[in-house]
Amino acid sequence: MAMTLTSTAFPHEGEIPRRYTCEGDDVSPPLTWGDPPEDAASLVLIVSDPDAPDPAAPKTTWAHWVLYDLPPEAGALEEGVRALPAGTREGLNDWKRTGWGGPCPPTGRHRYFFELFALDRTLGDLGAPTRAQLLARIEGRVLMEATLMGTYEKQG
Repeated sequence: MAMTLTSTAFPHEGEIPRRYTCEGDDVSPPLTWGDPPEDAASLVLIVSDPDAPDPAAPKTTWAHWVLYDLPPEAGALEEGVRALPAGTREGLNDWKRTGWGGPCPPTGRHRYFFELFALDRTLGDLGAPTRAQLLARIEGRVLMEATLMGTYEKQG
């Protein structure tokens, strides 16, 4: 059975509603996961945009949200989550802060990947790692992963 990651706000490969972006309320969308491996000790959630700054000529992958040590049994993050599940730790997004930073593409329609990794252990206090630092730390520890992808293009 495969681990799943879904949102009631948008379907896989669908458009992320404006509410969750810099043009809206900039709150995190609701997320639900299911069927993590029984031996998963923790989860990592990374939300990133590989199309930055321009989908026609991408130059970087922009991190929007970095969470780790999520308990697999939590099963979900509510919309605009303020109190993360007990034990969850936050890394730095590319605005150099913790927390959700919604889609805000400078040009064109961008893809946003919500990547959930099930790990064989918890990571403990890593400070506030960046996306790249966290990906390096989980290498060789990933039991399973799930991806939800949404798109967004500025309307204003």
